[in-house]
Formats: sequence, C-alpha cells, structure tokens
Amino acid sequence: MNVRRRLIPAALASALGLGALTACSSDSAATGNTEKFDVVASFYPMAFLAEQIGGDHAHVTSLTEPGQEPHDLEISTRQRAQLEEADAALYLKGLQPAVDEAVAQTGIETKIDAAGLTRLEDHGTGGHSHEGEEGHSEEGHSEEGHSEEEEEHARDPHVWLDPVKYAEVARGVGKAFEKADPDHAADYKKNTEALVEKLNGLTKDFENGLKDTRSKVFFTNHAAFSYLAERYGLTQEAISGMDPESEPSAARVRELQQEAKADGVTTVFYETLVSDKTAKTLARDANLKTDVLDPLEGITDRSRGDDYFQVMESNLEALQKALGAK
Repeated sequence: MNVRRRLIPAALASALGLGALTACSSDSAATGNTEKFDVVASFYPMAFLAEQIGGDHAHVTSLTEPGQEPHDLEISTRQRAQLEEADAALYLKGLQPAVDEAVAQTGIETKIDAAGLTRLEDHGTGGHSHEGEEGHSEEGHSEEGHSEEEEEHARDPHVWLDPVKYAEVARGVGKAFEKADPDHAADYKKNTEALVEKLNGLTKDFENGLKDTRSKVFFTNHAAFSYLAERYGLTQEAISGMDPESEPSAARVRELQQEAKADGVTTVFYETLVSDKTAKTLARDANLKTDVLDPLEGITDRSRGDDYFQVMESNLEALQKALGAK
C-alpha cells in the first residue's frame, strides 16, 4: 500500500493521549497500523460499502459498535486518534453530528461524505412525501434562500434503505477509493461494479414483490424508510419522527389508530436497536400485529440476516406480509 502515512504532531499526540493507545494495537482501533488501505467508517452501511468495494486491499473499522444506536454515538479520544491514522474516512453527513465534527477536525486526506454522492430529500418528520410539496421536486433540492446548514438539517440521511440510492453512493465510494489508492484501482472498479449489480437485483426483487399489494401504507417506529417507500409506491407513517427515541404525542397515536382503520394497516413495525415499547403499545391499542422492519443501522445477533442483502430481503418479506402482497 503506497498511501502516505501522516505523522501526528507531538502536541496533538499528547492531547489525544496516544501514549495510552499503544496497548490497544490488537483491537479495532489499530487503524493505520496495517499495510492495507485503512478506512474508518462511521456506521454499518458505510462499513459494508467499504468492505465490499475494498475487498482484500482494505482494512475497515467502524466507529459505531454492533448493537449501538448510531444516532447516539459520541466520539472518544481513541476514535479521534483512529481517524487521524486512517487513509480514508467514510461517513454520512447529517446522521451522526459527532462524527461530522470529528472528521472535519482531522487532517485525514480522503474524506468521503456519502451524503454528497446522491440526492438527499427533505421528508419532514412524517416520513413520507407528498407530490407538489416544496422541496420534493428535482429543482427544489438546493433552492436559493435557504442556508446550507438549514438544508443539511432538513435532509433525510437514510439513503442506504433505497437500493438505487445506495448504488449511487457505492459508485462514488468506488471512485474515491480508486483515486486514493491507484495501485488497486482496477480491483476497486471491479468490486464496485459487482456490488452495483447485486443492488440492481435487489431493486428488482422489491419492485416485483411490492407491485401488487392490498395496502400501500405501513407504520414504522421512526421515519427511516421514506426513500424506500417513495421508490416502490408506498406510504410510510412513522410513530416518531426522525428521532427513534422520541415519544409520540397522544394526538399522533389517535391519528395513527384512525389511519390504520382507513387504510387497512395490519402491522406496526419496530426495530432491533431501539425499544419496541411504543410500537407494541400502539399495536395493542389499535388491535394490530407487530413485526420487525430493520433500518439496518447495525447488525447484531437479533438481526434477520448476517449482512445488508440478507436483512433487506427479510425486510421485503415483512412488507409483503404486512401489505398483503398478491
């Protein structure tokens, strides 16, 4: 690997407490100590891309541990040092503010922001789009009169749950890897093409599996599935907004109960990384079933699959069952 290593100044090393890190070289913080292209990813969907595209040439570590809710991540001193020693950082700006800040403060040469590799939309807090609303047209993505900071906070970061957008991100990551590590550019290009082909196949599975369903409305714990819903002609109604830990108001619960009857909703979906209490309470009060729809923010032993593709196929099966696929 011919990527140039950056030396951390003594003052910075002292501030980061790097003297205490030498004993940790065997754990996941050992980024920068390998002969491979060392990539620090912010959380699982980014790490999965890096692993699939990097293949044998990349050494990938994730800042978010398995089972940890990524929105809650706080960056430790050890992880800041980990970023400084890496060859590349792959993250999704707007999802994890602590990561955004840490990456911005590092001297790492290759910073890959997945949010800049596809078009992010403002889905509001309800989780589904309405045609004709401002901000949902192609031209409305970067309207004048809105500050960059306001637009960033308004955009929905959950692009990996739409295989089409995830493929767009994959292509951008592949190009960034090729540029940062040109000795292995041909392999990165080949791996990217293979990954995109698999994502295209997943898209067809969802298109065929959801094209004829009894209902088009599904309830989720938080508004993570807006891109997926838009892609396949569905409507997501989130109990909470973008924050998976927020509690819905009594009025919101009553609204969902009424909508369940009107739209033939059968199931309230909950997640693997956050509490299912609110979803199960709503389901009980509205006489609905519950099931898992995994936003794939991390893989654990509770996940219905071992990787992105397996869990997405499980999500498809859950949606088919809940929506009454024919």
